[in-house]
Amino acid sequence: MSWPGGTRALLLHNANARQGASALQPVRDRLEAGGIMVSVEPFENLPEIARDVARLHREADLVVVCGGDGSISSAAPAVIESGLPLGIIPAGTANDLARTLSIPLDFAAAADVIVVGNQRRIDVGMVNGHAFFNVASIGLSSELAQKLDPAIKKRFGRLGYAVAALRIVTGARRFRAKITEKGRTIKVGTYQIAIGNGRLYGGGNVVEEKAAIDDGSLDLYSLEMRNLWKLALMLGAFRSGTHGAWKEVRTAKCVEFDIETRAPMPINTDGEIVTATPAHFRVLPHAISVLAPQSGALPSHPFPLYHK
Repeated sequence: MSWPGGTRALLLHNANARQGASALQPVRDRLEAGGIMVSVEPFENLPEIARDVARLHREADLVVVCGGDGSISSAAPAVIESGLPLGIIPAGTANDLARTLSIPLDFAAAADVIVVGNQRRIDVGMVNGHAFFNVASIGLSSELAQKLDPAIKKRFGRLGYAVAALRIVTGARRFRAKITEKGRTIKVGTYQIAIGNGRLYGGGNVVEEKAAIDDGSLDLYSLEMRNLWKLALMLGAFRSGTHGAWKEVRTAKCVEFDIETRAPMPINTDGEIVTATPAHFRVLPHAISVLAPQSGALPSHPFPLYHK
């Protein structure tokens, strides 16, 4: 499709991103050259994003988020409510959603994707009322999100993640949890439980080798090894999504999961701590329309579009 004359874009920009506001100029130039009028709205914290969309969506024909995966997920509920398509300018550290959708990491090229206007319907994961596109996790990843200094993250990007992850691993302990799926509950001792909606997470790891962001299901894995250092042997499997072949990794696929722990534990969704256990996870099939390249288009599935 092509945008009609007078199309209006609400461009939400993370004022605290590693890239400064000047990096938005190529985005504005490309969008305006494509006939899209741009209104820029900066935000400084995640709750502000949804409020901005709710307040301003009637003055726009599409919403564009320039930020990381956590920022994009924070916008999702308000964008779903608005019924507007979502454009993505990937400005985070991992940018897993952009990678899943083959959206270029270059700002100007990502803006060109928005100008072309090809739309894809994708699923949205929900946990305790909070949206996520990639993965929600309890355990190691949540500890990493809590202990990573924002200043280090902003300055060193993935290197900052690697240093913080090493510190987490050296002091990690297993925790007890109950996982309920289709009315059946199991008790586990685990280092991490992760539930994926999309395909990629953590800078290019694969949730499950057959996972897709429009398959109408969630993919769970639980790390139940005795010695966490065995993870070093599994790194290749996590990059390919074949980690479920290891006996120490429990996997499941479903549309809903419930997770309970002895004491409340924080939940990391797409890089941000947003809620805690006990947690109810569910998928909203084809809930949102995103602007993404047409090549390698996502296959259609027999799921109805989500409506509130």
